Amino acid sequence: MNDDRPTTDDRGRPILERLGLALVALVLGALFGAVAVAAWVGGDPFLALMAAMGTLMTVWAAARTVIRG
Repeated sequence: MNDDRPTTDDRGRPILERLGLALVALVLGALFGAVAVAAWVGGDPFLALMAAMGTLMTVWAAARTVIRG
């Protein structure tokens, strides 16, 4: 029987690719953290809060990239 439906690849990303993506996300998270600190020191608590949330979300995405596979 000839099945012409596309097949899905459930293997996930290779570990090296996942670690590379996580490293990029951690660098961006560090930049968000630097913005949060600079905003806090500069007296802008709203921007500091938003940048801190960006830091947490980016680090969370990095962790999920490695864990999820």
